[in-house]
Amino acid sequence: MGVVGAGRVGPALAASLQLAGHRPVAVSGVSDASVRRAAAMLPDVPLVPPAEVLARAELVLLTVPDDVLPGLVEGLAETGAVRPGQLLVHTSGRYGAAVLDPARRAGALPLALHPAMTFTGTSVDVQRLAGCSFGVTAPEELRLAAEALVIEMGGEPEWIEEASRPLYHAGLALGANHLVTLVAQAMELLRTAGVSAPDRMLGPLLGAALDNALRSGDAALTGPVSRGDAGTVAVHVSELRKHAPGMVAGYLAMARTTADRALAHGLLKPELAEDLLVVLANGHETTEGRGPAEGPGGADGEDDR
Repeated sequence: MGVVGAGRVGPALAASLQLAGHRPVAVSGVSDASVRRAAAMLPDVPLVPPAEVLARAELVLLTVPDDVLPGLVEGLAETGAVRPGQLLVHTSGRYGAAVLDPARRAGALPLALHPAMTFTGTSVDVQRLAGCSFGVTAPEELRLAAEALVIEMGGEPEWIEEASRPLYHAGLALGANHLVTLVAQAMELLRTAGVSAPDRMLGPLLGAALDNALRSGDAALTGPVSRGDAGTVAVHVSELRKHAPGMVAGYLAMARTTADRALAHGLLKPELAEDLLVVLANGHETTEGRGPAEGPGGADGEDDR
């Protein structure tokens, strides 16, 4: 087994496959961080150029950024580095097996195995692979081999059609990458509001919200937008303009999307949605149409947060 690209993903997958009995024989890395990571997670494995990795290994992990992958594959194939019968595995979420076609024409066996996991570049990643889903795309005759490799890493194979890879990857990025941005922004606002330990405050709340969302989908929506609390949302926008103007556009966009989904699923009452949508469209405070007798949960005063 060899690894081309000692970023956060490659060494972790290689270390996991090593536990399953595969023998790492070569790794390539350019940056100082990659060299240190390879030394820490794959000790005593020689650090060599990519072509030399392919020369030494029967199973090669191509763990490089998405935009680098096509050129890398073409270059390796054109220089004759690819050998017939060699298993080439890339871990890009965006691409399926077709990106490996240049290597396939040279006799390689192409597999796309994308772990649906965020990586730290440390040994903890190996443990996190247990039960991790992998997006698997490969020629039909290699499907069993691809799934076997995933299972050896402790993962769960999920078959993704070639044409569906970009949409599949967009779904993962929307959930995981944007979640990090939202959490970081939430902690920043709480800190500004004087909360000494925003991570401790958010942990139980976000853990419950994620669990509810995974279990119930849109039915798990709570908060002022799904309740139609236009006045509360308007105050949020006003405060963000004062203290975090760079977050206003994101807040409005997410609130509009939340309102649309809440309306579509019958969670947001149409009669309460009108004022809310005015606030979201204008992006400034307004409480027109909200009677003083209406409590924080709307006409019946129920707070269902």
